[in-house]
Amino acid sequence: MNLPRLLLLSVCLCLSARATETAPKQFRAGAAAANISPWMGISINGNMHDHKGTNLHDQLHARCVVLDDGTTRIAFVITDNCLIYREIFDAAKKIVHDKIGFPTDHILMSATHTHSAPAVVSIFQSDADKEYQHFLTLRLADAVLQAVNNLRPAKIAWAVGNEPRHVSNRRWFMQPTVTNINLITGGRDAVKMNPRPGNPDLVGPAGPTDPEVPVVFIKGLDDKPIALLANYSMHYVGDVGGDSIYSADYFGAFCERVKQLLGADHQDPPFVAMLSNGTSGDCSSTQFRETPTNEPPFTKINRAANDVADVALAAIKDAPFHDWVEIKSAQKEILLGVRKATPVELEKSKERLAKATRHNGQFGGWSPDIYHREAVLLNDFPDQVPLLLQTYRIGDLAIASVPCEVFAEIGLEIKKQSPFKPTFTIELANGYNGYLPTPAQHKLGGYETWRARSSYLETHASEKIFTTLMEMFGSLK
Repeated sequence: MNLPRLLLLSVCLCLSARATETAPKQFRAGAAAANISPWMGISINGNMHDHKGTNLHDQLHARCVVLDDGTTRIAFVITDNCLIYREIFDAAKKIVHDKIGFPTDHILMSATHTHSAPAVVSIFQSDADKEYQHFLTLRLADAVLQAVNNLRPAKIAWAVGNEPRHVSNRRWFMQPTVTNINLITGGRDAVKMNPRPGNPDLVGPAGPTDPEVPVVFIKGLDDKPIALLANYSMHYVGDVGGDSIYSADYFGAFCERVKQLLGADHQDPPFVAMLSNGTSGDCSSTQFRETPTNEPPFTKINRAANDVADVALAAIKDAPFHDWVEIKSAQKEILLGVRKATPVELEKSKERLAKATRHNGQFGGWSPDIYHREAVLLNDFPDQVPLLLQTYRIGDLAIASVPCEVFAEIGLEIKKQSPFKPTFTIELANGYNGYLPTPAQHKLGGYETWRARSSYLETHASEKIFTTLMEMFGSLK
């Protein structure tokens, strides 16, 4: 090769390298929803008693959005279910990884906490349905795989709204004349969960609420909506008209309402709206100072869904869109202790259960026998359990995830101490490890602290989780 040709080749290589260096980075996103509606006859989680589903009011889904900054790819899957074991999430993530190489530690999967969904966790007197567990695992994986197939150039915006009308703390101090019985110890608790609304003995709530509505909105470069992910710290509504009806509760109604408001009902590829549960372990939709009124089923669900949808879209209306943002993630597993009955307490529980009366195979009411059974079942747990924590940064926005029903004050402190603004937390993510009260709330007692498969972590678990999340946020800077 002669000298002129060599010089020309050198110049071309130089220009090619420079063009590669200066080429704009491409942000992409994709979304999908996999139908996870059950067949009739599966137990429903969320009650002290077992109820079999006999009717489906609205379709249940696993809704997914995948974000890709050209270097890092992440996925969020929000699932219409009450509680989901980590083993199910892990199996679904493994399917996705085995099929397309998606890193499992870049996938967040969570339950919304609707109390009208098929049981995939054995808790109180309802047992998980193994066939549905397998079905759900496959559909969770499908949601991610479909969303990846729908990846296309996109832009992203985020904002925070505020909707205080549908959140209230459900743990209350009562007048000294009221005795709040602890079903485990038989002693007296300082607070009562879900007192009768309008009760003249109400003194004040034992904790705060978080009325914020963080919103992440993703559009295509053609302004066609791809996905909207919102977050709200309210347990569930529950006015579905019975204990045997499957429903996504207000989480599903919110998604349908957002689609209607955006005119994206029949879009191709489909637009996907999602509402994740924030930190609502001690918060509900009941206004305890007000005397309740009788309304037709789903009235309250639709009211809450419509109001939160309105707030979410109003918040995001004027938010600036970004053609590219950096994405970072961190994942860490920690070990926490399990609260168990002492040998003496365990023996007493076994003795009581041997004499206990069951009706149709179940203990009646809010019976202490239910908690004696829980003590026996909890004794089979290991002394320590692993919890999976995740943090994500999308531009200046940060998201934490915890596999528990997290008290609102913990979520508020995470938002306050996070180095990123805004920040929000998705609870019941990547597993299920019961309620997460603070040590101070443990001392007050109340349902959420009673030792059972629904509440078994060590009393200082919230402090250890908080410290770990702050360290993880630090790694995302």
